Amino acid sequence: MFPTLLLALPSIRVTRLAVPALVAIAAAVAPAATSGQVPPPPQDQVSVPSPRTIIQDGQTGRFLMDGTWYFRRDDANQGLGAGFQRQTTLDGWSPVTVPNAWNAGDLSDQSDRGGIGWYRKDFTVPASGKNLDWILRFESVNYRATVFLNGRKIGSHEGVYLPFEVKAKNVSRTGVNRLVIRVDSVRHSGDLPAGVLQTDGRPGGGWWDYGGILREVYLRRVNRVDISKLYVKPIVPCARCAARLVATATVANHARGKKTVRVHGSVGGKGLRFKSVKVPAGRTKSVTATARFRHPQLWQPGSPTLYGVRVTASGGGGSAEYDTHIGFRSIRVTKHGLVLLNGHRIELRGASMQEDSPDHGAALTPEQLDQNVGLLKQLGANITRGQYPLHPHTLEMLDQAGIMDWQQIPFNRARFNIGGADTLDDIGRAQLRRARRKALSYLHDTIVSDGNHASVIAWSTANEPPPRPTSAELGYYRDAIRMIHSMDPTRLAAVDIQSYPTVPQVLTYKRFDAIGLTNYSGWYAGPGGTVGDRTVLRPTLNLMHAYYPHQALFVTEFGAEANRDGPIDEKGTFEFQQALLGYHLDIYDRTPFINGAIIWILRDFNVQPGWDGGNPRSSPPTLKKGLVDENGNPKPSFGDIARRFHATPPLR
Repeated sequence: MFPTLLLALPSIRVTRLAVPALVAIAAAVAPAATSGQVPPPPQDQVSVPSPRTIIQDGQTGRFLMDGTWYFRRDDANQGLGAGFQRQTTLDGWSPVTVPNAWNAGDLSDQSDRGGIGWYRKDFTVPASGKNLDWILRFESVNYRATVFLNGRKIGSHEGVYLPFEVKAKNVSRTGVNRLVIRVDSVRHSGDLPAGVLQTDGRPGGGWWDYGGILREVYLRRVNRVDISKLYVKPIVPCARCAARLVATATVANHARGKKTVRVHGSVGGKGLRFKSVKVPAGRTKSVTATARFRHPQLWQPGSPTLYGVRVTASGGGGSAEYDTHIGFRSIRVTKHGLVLLNGHRIELRGASMQEDSPDHGAALTPEQLDQNVGLLKQLGANITRGQYPLHPHTLEMLDQAGIMDWQQIPFNRARFNIGGADTLDDIGRAQLRRARRKALSYLHDTIVSDGNHASVIAWSTANEPPPRPTSAELGYYRDAIRMIHSMDPTRLAAVDIQSYPTVPQVLTYKRFDAIGLTNYSGWYAGPGGTVGDRTVLRPTLNLMHAYYPHQALFVTEFGAEANRDGPIDEKGTFEFQQALLGYHLDIYDRTPFINGAIIWILRDFNVQPGWDGGNPRSSPPTLKKGLVDENGNPKPSFGDIARRFHATPPLR
């Protein structure tokens, strides 16, 4: 028996049946008073953030904003005018827990189009020292967030799957604080991921648009000086070479006046020597230290050795600390396109992951995150992939389990193809131009946010772009490759492309270190029916190798829908899925220039209204290519793949 991914965890959230009632209540709420004495909320409504974290690595002094939150829908977009951000009563609000996807379980078209929702948390700070400042940290909000504290706007953010922080400028150190976040989940053509429409006008895209605060919220204590970022880069020239470690700490001065900040660090007990730095009030500066390790224990699947890193900063009478973990490993590509991990050839096998469950949508609980990684372990996987940065807790577990991660930003298909978007107006074209700039910014922030994780093997810049890129797109690739090689030459600069017999060669792709191939030979018909026959798989792989002989080739997406028993030659049956996956893996096992194969996908998830995925008896809106269904039940192919993967050593 394999563990189910669905947990009967206690939580209260707004269901679809409750939405009309909430909208009616929202319309009835009058603007809140902005002057006069504000009555205190009931004490059972107020909580103190917990001194614990779901994510292990990061700054000390983080407090989890757990317990009861409150939520209300704002489908008519009247909340700002009605003063939701200043409201003192709970009229119109319903209790929820955060993380929260407000449309989890609602599979209507309107749900996938997105909307507006408001979250509220009444709290007191855990400590009241006059020298303490407080920062609110949001691990992921979809998509546009406007943050209010005690009725005043203190910040905003656009994007999802990456963290952002807002300084709590007007926090009360002794009284009750009212945190309110307005969330707009409607995506547009220039967003990452983009909002798109299907040909019939229904909402589309790579996966369901779950609105809300999708990952944890923390209140972070700052005592005059802060370490806002810590990026640690282990450089291992070869498996038997001495290693060099470069640690860059970004320190901030929250005190008055310019202060001298002293920074110290250690890695596995070995000291890191930083220079002291003078930081003006309200500003940040970065300092770097290096260390040499003669014989570090290397991180790799089957032996995932991690080193603890601790960096402290002090100055102006205050101090800060940041803890993280890193792994020493060498990743390089030979001139024949073979990946060497710590000097050994790799043969990676795994399945991709999507953060989705029927009960919580994209706001998975820690237990559900644990169970997803547990399924990868049972499968014998040593690599996984997401089409966006995975939850930091998941990455920490991958580090510990020795499972590599093909890290990708959510820049998908032709959403950035301005040259081919003849039907767009000037506003739409401007949005898409901004999207390319956003992609570079997103890539930069992903490397900074997740660069300490030993499990990350590649930074993928796009997924299934148009087969004939425009000059602007080629410019994006060149800029992205330069960014990766400059920021993190220890990993692979990658792109994920479609592969079929008539796909053209793109010379710019030869600048990448690695290329992920999407190949559905034997499942989808493909352009002109070119991939309907599974026997085109081997010649297609040979073509890709001829196009890109020096690039490391991975198959990062392949699979088949399966939602029922039936004949082996009938698409959509468990038997067909077993046979097609086995056929593909047999080919990959016998193709030396394929460095890894990642099945799409570990577990079924919701895509878009009307989804069929090539299955003649589909289960819209759910993609059924998973080895496990959306309720956590393994399909027959799971056992087949597990036996195969456990018998395949990752290193040669």
